[in-house]
Amino acid sequence: MTAHLTMALWQGRIDAGEGASALRWHQWVQPFSREQTPGTALVGLACDEGVSRNQGRTGARQGPSALRKALANLAWRGERGLYDSGDIECVGSDLEGAQQAYAKQVSQLLDQGHLPLGLGGGHEIAYASFLGLAEHLRQHEPCPRIGILNFDAHFDLRHAAQCSSGTPFRQIAEYCHAAGMAFDYCCLGVSELNNTQALFEQAQRLNVRYRLDRQMQPWNVPAIEDYVEAFLSGIDHLYMTVCLDVLPASQAPGVSAPSAHGVDLMVVEHLVRQAKASGKLRMADIAELNPGLDQDQRTARIGARLLASLVD
Repeated sequence: MTAHLTMALWQGRIDAGEGASALRWHQWVQPFSREQTPGTALVGLACDEGVSRNQGRTGARQGPSALRKALANLAWRGERGLYDSGDIECVGSDLEGAQQAYAKQVSQLLDQGHLPLGLGGGHEIAYASFLGLAEHLRQHEPCPRIGILNFDAHFDLRHAAQCSSGTPFRQIAEYCHAAGMAFDYCCLGVSELNNTQALFEQAQRLNVRYRLDRQMQPWNVPAIEDYVEAFLSGIDHLYMTVCLDVLPASQAPGVSAPSAHGVDLMVVEHLVRQAKASGKLRMADIAELNPGLDQDQRTARIGARLLASLVD
């Protein structure tokens, strides 16, 4: 599988009369090539198969394109390069092949010194993102200490005959066990009513750290900051993933499984910025955007804002 280039999506307003300080993302981004200096590199996983296997509402395949459109008109404030390496597309039902191709692309971007930002797609992107990061790091250290920070209403630790958008962190746990690596997983925003007791028991067996959605209110931010800081202090490398269904349905309607409660955007963005400021972030992605279910591009705009908060 090869990456499908998507530069035609980068269009937006041009404020020509205000000079070079009035640039927007669509004016700064460049198509990826191997000769470029290190910067931020976007890579999409255009896939519905994981959501379909997980009995969800399909449409996430269009998520990467919608995120680019939402990013295009944002004001650009960075200094390093910004590159679009295109989308890895899931052909037919070959989710496993798409994950391997995406992981290879991520690993190559990391090898060249870029910060990869993944555009989903269902949350099956998480296993592929982690795999690409782990394979890159293991070229230099056999057992890298990678922490996984997931903003999500769901643990995504399901057991199933096939991998899906509900299995990525169980797959990562199995990969870590086989490689002799620690499985350091922290999930913020878990819905107690949308995860079975079996999933909570699985989380306990795997020593997963988590906070429920109702424990992540704005008035509780100092305690959550301390919780995140304690997690970050025990790892060397950070993989961060945001499943947009962690947000309340009123803020993020464009997901397969909207949240009745959720965690407010102000809290999520604040913690995302805290994690970025640790200096340990190596890979991040946005998952579960379903443009066909979105209203006024609200969910896509939130995803774009969170991605933009990760760019220096």
